[in-house]
Amino acid sequence: MKKLKVISVLFLTIFVGNITAQNATDIANQVYNRSTPKNGESDMTMTLINKKGSERTRVLHQFFIDLGSTEKQIMFFTSPADVKNTSFMNWSYSEEGKSDDQWLYLPALKKVKRISSSSKDNEFMGSDFTYEDMEKRNPNRDVQSFLRTETFNGEEVWVIQSIPKLEEQYSKRIIWISKEKLIPLKVEFYDEDEELLKTLTITKSLNIKKYWVIKEQEMYNIQDNHKTIISFKNIVVEEGISESKFNQRTMTKGL
Repeated sequence: MKKLKVISVLFLTIFVGNITAQNATDIANQVYNRSTPKNGESDMTMTLINKKGSERTRVLHQFFIDLGSTEKQIMFFTSPADVKNTSFMNWSYSEEGKSDDQWLYLPALKKVKRISSSSKDNEFMGSDFTYEDMEKRNPNRDVQSFLRTETFNGEEVWVIQSIPKLEEQYSKRIIWISKEKLIPLKVEFYDEDEELLKTLTITKSLNIKKYWVIKEQEMYNIQDNHKTIISFKNIVVEEGISESKFNQRTMTKGL
């Protein structure tokens, strides 16, 4: 009886594992709904590297909070002088079909600007990330298909394809997802002609208080031969950050 029970459990594990591995929609939903900190903050460094290898560095500080149906993020540029006191805020919604709200504060204009849907394919502060890339993308916006399993940078991953249901700036994404961490380790972005445009690679991740968080990521624009590296340090989670911080008034006041 004991032997039969062990075999049955083994069979169930293999069976469930195969279903999970081959259902791309389930995988995408697991990533979207994975356990994340309820709030936190960190220092950020954004390094822009052009095709000649010249670098420009920007320093930021960010805060985030998860309210269940809404996730809010606000970040402040602290240097260099030409971007100091610029701030950005993003609200992501779990409600199906509801797009993220985004705002940008430019101190020279002394005005908070709402990022329109038509502007979300623009570069974020001169980086290789667009405003759309800054969103937390809901899987229901795409049709997913399972491609394969493989090893990437020493980790077992699922590889899935994600095609938007509506016309957007990317015709498709190919995503490498860590089976252990449930975070994308690599994303390929394809343009409207289905040519590879950009590659996002998570180069460092960290486990803090049982949560996997990204410590460093690189977005490389293959067509422009330009890259942006974003690194995070002094990461703090679950420290009781107030929702009152995430508003347009805070954006104009700064840190």
